[in-house]
Amino acid sequence: MKFVTYDAGQGPRVGLLEGESVLDVGFEGDMVAFIEAGAPIARRQPVGGARLLAPLRPRSLRDFLAFEGHLKNAMSRLGRPIAPEWYSVPAYYKGLPETVIGPDEEIPWPAYTERLDHELELAAIIGRRGKDIPKEEAMHYIFGYTIWNDVSARDVQTRELPVNMGPGKAKDWDGSNVLGPCIVTADEIDPSNLRMVVRVNGEIWGEDNSGHMHHTFADMIAYASQAQTLYPGEVFGSGTAAGGSGLELDRWLREGDVVELEIEGIGVLRNRIGKKQRGA
Repeated sequence: MKFVTYDAGQGPRVGLLEGESVLDVGFEGDMVAFIEAGAPIARRQPVGGARLLAPLRPRSLRDFLAFEGHLKNAMSRLGRPIAPEWYSVPAYYKGLPETVIGPDEEIPWPAYTERLDHELELAAIIGRRGKDIPKEEAMHYIFGYTIWNDVSARDVQTRELPVNMGPGKAKDWDGSNVLGPCIVTADEIDPSNLRMVVRVNGEIWGEDNSGHMHHTFADMIAYASQAQTLYPGEVFGSGTAAGGSGLELDRWLREGDVVELEIEGIGVLRNRIGKKQRGA
Protein backbone atom coordinates (compact mmCIF):
# COMPACT_ATOMS: atom_id res chain seq x y z
CA MET A 1 0.00 0.00 0.00
CA LYS A 2 0.99 3.62 -0.54
CA PHE A 3 0.01 5.96 2.29
CA VAL A 4 0.04 9.75 1.98
CA THR A 5 -0.71 12.86 3.95
CA TYR A 6 -2.92 15.17 1.91
CA ASP A 7 -4.87 18.40 2.18
CA ALA A 8 -8.13 18.93 0.28
CA GLY A 9 -9.11 22.12 2.08
CA GLN A 10 -9.87 20.65 5.49
CA GLY A 11 -6.31 20.39 6.80
CA PRO A 12 -3.86 17.47 6.71
CA ARG A 13 -5.33 13.96 6.68
CA VAL A 14 -4.05 10.44 6.15
CA GLY A 15 -4.89 8.88 2.81
CA LEU A 16 -4.25 5.92 0.58
CA LEU A 17 -2.80 6.44 -2.88
CA GLU A 18 -4.24 4.19 -5.59
CA GLY A 19 -2.89 5.14 -9.00
CA GLU A 20 -3.50 8.89 -9.25
CA SER A 21 -6.41 8.82 -6.78
CA VAL A 22 -6.30 9.67 -3.08
CA LEU A 23 -8.66 7.82 -0.76
CA ASP A 24 -9.31 9.01 2.78
CA VAL A 25 -8.85 6.19 5.30
CA GLY A 26 -11.05 7.64 8.03
CA PHE A 27 -8.33 8.20 10.63
CA GLU A 28 -8.52 11.16 13.00
CA GLY A 29 -4.84 11.86 13.56
CA ASP A 30 -1.55 12.39 11.78
CA MET A 31 0.61 9.83 10.01
CA VAL A 32 2.81 9.09 13.02
CA ALA A 33 -0.27 8.33 15.13
CA PHE A 34 -1.66 6.24 12.24
CA ILE A 35 1.52 4.14 12.11
CA GLU A 36 1.58 3.78 15.88
CA ALA A 37 -2.06 2.63 15.83
CA GLY A 38 -1.22 -0.16 13.39
CA ALA A 39 -2.39 1.64 10.20
CA PRO A 40 -6.15 1.10 10.69
CA ILE A 41 -8.18 1.67 7.50
CA ALA A 42 -11.78 2.48 8.42
CA ARG A 43 -12.86 3.46 4.91
CA ARG A 44 -11.62 4.17 1.39
CA GLN A 45 -13.38 7.37 0.44
CA PRO A 46 -12.29 9.11 -2.79
CA VAL A 47 -11.05 12.66 -2.30
CA GLY A 48 -11.22 15.40 -4.91
CA GLY A 49 -8.65 18.15 -5.20
CA ALA A 50 -6.17 16.51 -2.84
CA ARG A 51 -2.72 18.09 -2.57
CA LEU A 52 0.03 15.81 -1.32
CA LEU A 53 2.04 17.02 1.67
CA ALA A 54 5.14 15.51 3.24
CA PRO A 55 3.95 11.99 4.14
CA LEU A 56 4.81 12.53 7.81
CA ARG A 57 6.40 14.91 10.27
CA PRO A 58 9.02 12.49 11.61
CA ARG A 59 9.58 11.96 15.30
CA SER A 60 13.26 12.15 14.42
CA LEU A 61 15.55 12.15 11.39
CA ARG A 62 18.70 10.03 11.35
CA ASP A 63 20.83 10.13 8.23
CA PHE A 64 23.50 7.52 7.56
CA LEU A 65 26.22 7.09 4.91
CA ALA A 66 25.51 3.72 3.36
CA PHE A 67 26.78 4.09 -0.23
CA GLU A 68 30.52 3.67 -0.69
CA GLY A 69 30.30 4.96 -4.26
CA HIS A 70 28.89 8.29 -3.15
CA LEU A 71 31.38 8.56 -0.32
CA LYS A 72 34.33 7.98 -2.65
CA ASN A 73 33.05 10.55 -5.13
CA ALA A 74 32.12 13.15 -2.54
CA MET A 75 35.18 12.89 -0.32
CA SER A 76 37.50 13.27 -3.27
CA ARG A 77 35.73 16.55 -4.11
CA LEU A 78 35.88 17.69 -0.48
CA GLY A 79 39.55 16.79 -0.22
CA ARG A 80 39.07 14.27 2.59
CA PRO A 81 39.77 10.52 2.80
CA ILE A 82 37.21 7.89 3.76
CA ALA A 83 37.79 7.03 7.40
CA PRO A 84 38.60 3.33 7.79
CA GLU A 85 36.06 3.17 10.61
CA TRP A 86 33.25 3.90 8.12
CA TYR A 87 33.38 0.29 6.89
CA SER A 88 32.43 -1.08 10.31
CA VAL A 89 30.41 1.73 11.92
CA PRO A 90 27.02 2.82 10.47
CA ALA A 91 27.41 6.33 11.86
CA TYR A 92 24.72 8.97 11.45
CA TYR A 93 23.80 12.56 12.16
CA LYS A 94 20.42 13.87 13.30
CA GLY A 95 18.32 16.30 11.31
CA LEU A 96 15.49 18.55 12.45
CA PRO A 97 11.93 17.29 11.82
CA GLU A 98 10.65 20.89 11.71
CA THR A 99 12.62 21.48 8.49
CA VAL A 100 10.67 18.87 6.50
CA ILE A 101 8.63 19.86 3.42
CA GLY A 102 6.87 17.70 0.84
CA PRO A 103 6.39 17.05 -2.88
CA ASP A 104 5.99 20.01 -5.25
CA GLU A 105 6.91 22.51 -2.55
CA GLU A 106 9.57 25.07 -3.45
CA ILE A 107 12.95 24.40 -1.85
CA PRO A 108 14.19 27.60 -0.19
CA TRP A 109 17.70 28.81 -1.09
CA PRO A 110 19.19 30.42 2.04
CA ALA A 111 21.21 33.61 1.69
CA TYR A 112 24.33 32.15 3.29
CA THR A 113 25.17 29.59 0.57
CA GLU A 114 26.24 29.81 -3.05
CA ARG A 115 26.25 26.05 -3.72
CA LEU A 116 22.94 24.34 -3.14
CA ASP A 117 22.86 20.59 -3.77
CA HIS A 118 20.31 17.78 -3.87
CA GLU A 119 20.87 14.32 -2.38
CA LEU A 120 19.00 11.20 -3.52
CA GLU A 121 18.22 8.91 -0.59
CA LEU A 122 16.02 5.97 0.30
CA ALA A 123 14.42 6.37 3.72
CA ALA A 124 12.91 3.79 6.08
CA ILE A 125 10.16 4.65 8.56
CA ILE A 126 10.15 2.83 11.89
CA GLY A 127 6.82 1.16 12.62
CA ARG A 128 7.30 -0.48 16.04
CA ARG A 129 8.80 0.50 19.36
CA GLY A 130 12.04 -1.32 20.10
CA LYS A 131 15.32 -1.19 21.99
CA ASP A 132 18.53 -3.22 21.61
CA ILE A 133 17.09 -4.70 18.44
CA PRO A 134 19.06 -7.67 17.03
CA LYS A 135 20.16 -7.23 13.43
CA GLU A 136 18.34 -10.39 12.36
CA GLU A 137 15.04 -8.94 13.64
CA ALA A 138 15.56 -5.33 12.60
CA MET A 139 13.73 -5.37 9.26
CA HIS A 140 10.51 -6.32 11.07
CA TYR A 141 10.58 -2.88 12.71
CA ILE A 142 10.21 -1.03 9.39
CA PHE A 143 6.74 0.22 8.49
CA GLY A 144 7.62 1.42 5.01
CA TYR A 145 9.85 3.48 2.75
CA THR A 146 9.86 6.92 1.18
CA ILE A 147 12.23 9.20 -0.76
CA TRP A 148 14.39 11.77 1.02
CA ASN A 149 16.01 14.76 -0.66
CA ASP A 150 18.60 15.81 1.89
CA VAL A 151 19.36 19.28 0.54
CA SER A 152 22.83 20.58 1.35
CA ALA A 153 24.79 23.83 1.31
CA ARG A 154 28.08 22.48 0.02
CA ASP A 155 30.29 25.54 0.49
CA VAL A 156 29.15 25.73 4.10
CA GLN A 157 29.75 22.00 4.53
CA THR A 158 33.34 22.42 3.34
CA ARG A 159 33.92 25.00 6.09
CA GLU A 160 32.21 22.92 8.77
CA LEU A 161 33.79 19.51 8.10
CA PRO A 162 37.25 20.30 9.57
CA VAL A 163 35.61 21.07 12.93
CA ASN A 164 34.42 17.42 13.13
CA MET A 165 31.06 18.44 14.57
CA GLY A 166 29.06 18.76 11.38
CA PRO A 167 26.89 19.02 9.63
CA GLY A 168 25.27 22.10 11.08
CA LYS A 169 24.13 25.00 8.92
CA ALA A 170 25.12 22.98 5.86
CA LYS A 171 21.96 20.96 6.47
CA ASP A 172 19.73 23.03 8.74
CA TRP A 173 17.27 25.58 7.42
CA ASP A 174 13.52 25.66 6.88
CA GLY A 175 12.78 23.38 3.93
CA SER A 176 16.15 21.62 3.82
CA ASN A 177 14.68 18.13 4.12
CA VAL A 178 12.14 16.93 1.56
CA LEU A 179 10.16 13.69 2.01
CA GLY A 180 7.63 12.05 -0.28
CA PRO A 181 5.60 11.57 -2.26
CA CYS A 182 4.22 8.62 -0.24
CA ILE A 183 5.14 5.84 2.17
CA VAL A 184 5.17 2.42 0.56
CA THR A 185 4.61 -0.36 3.09
CA ALA A 186 7.53 -2.69 3.69
CA ASP A 187 5.73 -5.73 2.29
CA GLU A 188 5.54 -4.19 -1.18
CA ILE A 189 9.18 -3.52 -2.10
CA ASP A 190 12.62 -5.03 -1.70
CA PRO A 191 14.90 -2.30 -0.29
CA SER A 192 17.98 -4.23 -1.44
CA ASN A 193 17.18 -3.90 -5.15
CA LEU A 194 15.60 -0.59 -6.15
CA ARG A 195 16.63 1.57 -9.08
CA MET A 196 17.33 5.13 -7.97
CA VAL A 197 17.49 8.08 -10.39
CA VAL A 198 17.93 11.83 -10.13
CA ARG A 199 16.89 14.20 -12.92
CA VAL A 200 17.37 17.94 -13.10
CA ASN A 201 15.15 19.71 -15.63
CA GLY A 202 14.43 16.32 -17.20
CA GLU A 203 18.10 15.37 -17.65
CA ILE A 204 19.45 12.35 -15.79
CA TRP A 205 22.30 13.45 -13.54
CA GLY A 206 22.83 10.15 -11.77
CA GLU A 207 21.48 6.67 -11.14
CA ASP A 208 22.28 3.83 -8.78
CA ASN A 209 20.71 0.80 -7.12
CA SER A 210 19.89 0.40 -3.44
CA GLY A 211 21.64 -2.97 -3.58
CA HIS A 212 24.93 -1.06 -3.49
CA MET A 213 24.40 0.00 0.14
CA HIS A 214 27.35 -1.14 2.27
CA HIS A 215 25.40 -0.67 5.50
CA THR A 216 21.87 -2.10 5.39
CA PHE A 217 18.82 -0.75 7.19
CA ALA A 218 19.13 -3.73 9.53
CA ASP A 219 22.67 -2.58 10.39
CA MET A 220 21.41 0.95 11.03
CA ILE A 221 18.50 -0.08 13.23
CA ALA A 222 20.59 -2.48 15.31
CA TYR A 223 23.26 0.18 15.80
CA ALA A 224 20.94 3.10 16.61
CA SER A 225 18.77 1.07 18.99
CA GLN A 226 21.62 0.14 21.31
CA ALA A 227 20.49 1.31 24.77
CA GLN A 228 17.94 3.61 23.09
CA THR A 229 14.27 3.08 22.33
CA LEU A 230 13.14 3.64 18.75
CA TYR A 231 9.56 4.79 18.20
CA PRO A 232 7.07 4.61 15.32
CA GLY A 233 7.50 7.54 12.96
CA GLU A 234 11.28 7.85 13.19
CA VAL A 235 13.03 8.12 9.83
CA PHE A 236 16.33 6.48 8.86
CA GLY A 237 18.02 7.74 5.69
CA SER A 238 20.32 5.63 3.53
CA GLY A 239 22.64 8.48 2.76
CA THR A 240 23.15 9.58 -0.83
CA ALA A 241 23.27 7.07 -3.66
CA ALA A 242 26.32 7.15 -5.92
CA GLY A 243 25.76 9.90 -8.48
CA GLY A 244 22.85 11.18 -6.41
CA SER A 245 24.32 14.62 -5.76
CA GLY A 246 25.72 17.46 -7.85
CA LEU A 247 28.84 17.52 -5.67
CA GLU A 248 30.00 14.27 -7.23
CA LEU A 249 29.72 15.73 -10.74
CA ASP A 250 30.76 19.32 -9.99
CA ARG A 251 27.35 20.36 -11.31
CA TRP A 252 25.35 22.83 -9.28
CA LEU A 253 21.70 23.73 -8.97
CA ARG A 254 20.35 27.04 -10.17
CA GLU A 255 17.29 29.07 -9.30
CA GLY A 256 14.20 27.58 -10.91
CA ASP A 257 15.67 24.12 -11.52
CA VAL A 258 13.23 21.23 -11.19
CA VAL A 259 14.74 18.32 -9.27
CA GLU A 260 13.12 14.89 -9.57
CA LEU A 261 14.22 12.01 -7.39
CA GLU A 262 12.77 8.67 -8.44
CA ILE A 263 12.97 5.34 -6.64
CA GLU A 264 11.49 2.20 -8.11
CA GLY A 265 8.28 1.16 -6.40
CA ILE A 266 7.85 4.46 -4.55
CA GLY A 267 7.46 7.14 -7.20
CA VAL A 268 8.88 10.56 -7.98
CA LEU A 269 9.68 13.33 -5.50
CA ARG A 270 9.59 16.58 -7.49
CA ASN A 271 10.52 20.08 -6.30
CA ARG A 272 11.55 23.40 -7.78
CA ILE A 273 14.53 25.36 -6.46
CA GLY A 274 13.52 28.80 -5.19
CA LYS A 275 15.26 32.11 -5.68
CA LYS A 276 18.25 32.76 -3.46
CA GLN A 277 17.19 34.70 -0.40
CA ARG A 278 18.79 38.04 0.40
CA GLY A 279 20.83 38.43 3.54
CA ALA A 280 19.50 40.31 6.53
